[in-house]
Amino acid sequence: MNHSPTYQRIQLLSNSMKLASFKDYEQTLREAISHQKSHEEFLLMLLEQEARSRCHNRLNRLKRAAKFPYEKSLESFEESKLQHVLPGLIATLSSCDFVDKKENIIMIGNPGTGKTHLSIGLGLKACNKEFRTYFTTAANLSHQLVEAQNNGNLGKTMKALGKIELLILDELSYLSFNRSQSELLFQVISERSERGSIIISTNLEFSKWDEFFPDTMLTSALIDRVTFNAHILNMNGESYRLTKSQE
Repeated sequence: MNHSPTYQRIQLLSNSMKLASFKDYEQTLREAISHQKSHEEFLLMLLEQEARSRCHNRLNRLKRAAKFPYEKSLESFEESKLQHVLPGLIATLSSCDFVDKKENIIMIGNPGTGKTHLSIGLGLKACNKEFRTYFTTAANLSHQLVEAQNNGNLGKTMKALGKIELLILDELSYLSFNRSQSELLFQVISERSERGSIIISTNLEFSKWDEFFPDTMLTSALIDRVTFNAHILNMNGESYRLTKSQE
């Protein structure tokens, strides 16, 4: 083991400047020597390794913060199962330009048609593009908001949600929201208008949204906001889960 003063100094400075690749320079140095690399090429190798490491770590931090229940890649999503979505639309959305443009995606379809899979796949793409992303169900978010309100932390929670560039709200469906939960959920969705993107998956057509939001006129206004410049995906069709279970 190398305990020379130079080595120890490299370790100390690498730690203080958070340069993990420089701290573990010996393997890279051996590789550079074996391939007869110049000093400049060796330095470039270290810098490239550091850049890759930081990119990997940054992606992992974004994915942890997103709170995905599990990972589902967009590549494994069977777009051919979508009977009412234009071919190529999913590939277009995968660029995450919609997040840059602060556009929304509304997925409407019966259970088992891949809405959650598609939401997670797009969320992972957004993380790869370094967008701050947060995945939650409508039920979990409503409970989180009520708890924050009861603890006097609602303002802090709303501010944190406001910094999210892509909010994924899964399973907006038939649920027993009380008035307080409905109003807080309404506020979160409404305030994202043209400030950030939201993906909503639901099995309810828009005409039935007033069944869980308390005010019909406000619900109409909310629908107008979330659908403005939005990508609306009709995902009704044969249940993918049911087909797989039958197989």
